[in-house]
Amino acid sequence: MPAARPVAVKLDPEVHARIQELAKSQHRSTHYLMREAISQYVEREEKREAFRREALTAWAAYQTTGQHVTHADADAWMAELEAGRDPEPPECHD
Repeated sequence: MPAARPVAVKLDPEVHARIQELAKSQHRSTHYLMREAISQYVEREEKREAFRREALTAWAAYQTTGQHVTHADADAWMAELEAGRDPEPPECHD
């Protein structure tokens, strides 16, 4: 793993004070809290971007093929999953 590189972040005084209070109450450093917050943000945004790309890919496939699952089929399948069963996903329709 490459060495960590320092980065300056400018915070307004209110946010800085809030981070200091959290760090104090959690017996952590402000540095630790900021690193953790940034790591969680990056992970969340990467997942959001992957979801967006998958949605665009699915939309393009639908526009090309017209295949889809009806709301009723999807709802029934999800009800089975919710009930603890493991049904096969519904078939696509043209």
